[in-house]
Amino acid sequence: MGLLRIMAFVRTAALLLIAALTSTPGRTGEVHVAVAANFAAPMKSLAIAFERESGHRAILSLGATGQLYAQIRQGAPYHVLLAADSNTPSKLAGEGDAVATTQRTYAMGRLVLWSRDVDTVDAKGEVLRRGDFRRLAIANPKLAPYGAAAMQTLSTLGLLKTLRSKIVDGANINQAFQFVASGNAELGFVAMSQVMQAGHLRSGSAWIVPAHLHEPIKQDVILLAKGQDNPAALALLRYLDSRRARDIIQRYGYELP
Repeated sequence: MGLLRIMAFVRTAALLLIAALTSTPGRTGEVHVAVAANFAAPMKSLAIAFERESGHRAILSLGATGQLYAQIRQGAPYHVLLAADSNTPSKLAGEGDAVATTQRTYAMGRLVLWSRDVDTVDAKGEVLRRGDFRRLAIANPKLAPYGAAAMQTLSTLGLLKTLRSKIVDGANINQAFQFVASGNAELGFVAMSQVMQAGHLRSGSAWIVPAHLHEPIKQDVILLAKGQDNPAALALLRYLDSRRARDIIQRYGYELP
């Protein structure tokens, strides 16, 4: 192991030790967390549990991963990023805006084709081949990894050219979900966490997109440069590895790495 890698390892160990010493209830602090929109619901549950167990408060800012990246590069005061991919955290680390040694996968996302109508989406997604709908909502594939996965799915199925004129882009996965929930689009590609919990569909009809139809949605967390000396940020990173946190993440339909 080279000297630089040893130094990085020692620094990470020191950060985690600080987190362990400062995460006890009574020593309160705040951590500003940039959260990929697909992870909004579980992160809100995690923030409540985190505050109850550590005493620290997590302040959440939601958006497409690409939007959050741009905000961080422009100096947004975030301490931790929970992205919907692994490339963005790596890129931020390479640009000096994040601590590379803290990057790790916190969840594996699943893409779902969903409609609020109980009869629209069949169990095999054949509705896409029939094409008997006007609008198909997806998140902006240039900004949102779930949108990119949706486009990959259509391409793998050989349907991208046929359906391109029906696609409507949401700024992020939450807006794509709202397009479908409001009826402005008959169906759309959304995150499993938005429509399923504990393995049950909340409403409507859905097709869980087989994982082989798109690249894995590997969601990584990373400590940002502005959070290096923030005990609450370090405590949150530590908390995400706890059994309690992992149970919450799984309840919202995510797979664990």
